[in-house]
Amino acid sequence: VQLVESGGGFVQIGGSLRLSCELSGGTFTYYSMGWFRQPPGKAREFVAGINWNGEMTEYTDSVEGRFTISRDNPKNTVYLQMNSLKPEDTAVYYCAGGSMWAREELYKIWGQGIQVTVSS
Repeated sequence: VQLVESGGGFVQIGGSLRLSCELSGGTFTYYSMGWFRQPPGKAREFVAGINWNGEMTEYTDSVEGRFTISRDNPKNTVYLQMNSLKPEDTAVYYCAGGSMWAREELYKIWGQGIQVTVSS
């Protein structure tokens, strides 16, 4: 089972970006999914989570109202729509499968990570 992120890059302050994460080699609906991020020089942190059918979501306080997690099960893909981006959102973003909550040990599979840089 493999997760591959896409959609990262450079964006200006206040801009938007949508990350995608596609699962291959497994059954996507078995997995609740989460997004994490690791800012430069800091520990990895939870960003958002979604349950297997998309009916439940969870966000860390710093992104609530700006970021939206969603999933398209027929496409085996989870998304993270990021709006009103700030410099402090700069990080390597990871998708992970196995839970929708903040505890990393609950997740079974991880993507390789993708860089998001927010700057003027």
